[in-house]
Amino acid sequence: MDETELKTVRQELVKIRQMLTDVTQYVRHAECEVPEEMRRFTMYMVDIHTIVHLYEERGLSAPDYVLREMERCDDRLRQLLLKHHTDGGTFEKVRREMAKDKENRWDHTRALCGPAKECCDETGNG
Repeated sequence: MDETELKTVRQELVKIRQMLTDVTQYVRHAECEVPEEMRRFTMYMVDIHTIVHLYEERGLSAPDYVLREMERCDDRLRQLLLKHHTDGGTFEKVRREMAKDKENRWDHTRALCGPAKECCDETGNG
């Protein structure tokens, strides 16, 4: 390679590095509200829910294996929500920040709690 080609490659690598840095920052910013695992899981759960409705729209019962997967998703969603609402999880951090806003329509402090073993549910019950 001659000097011109090396300079072009260097410029392209610098540009790629800058673009990757930007994308990484966008992802980190987005995940401070909703972690990627939550977003992906809820999309999967919605897909399974849609499959159940596809059967029901045809007047058929969804197969047991689909209903069992819906049950698994229900339990997993509860587990993930507990994880992210307690012990410094993403949703707990967001709620703490939201609780500072005096113009909130809803009381976000009711879901703030100590460690997971002391945590309350969405209704404020322990």
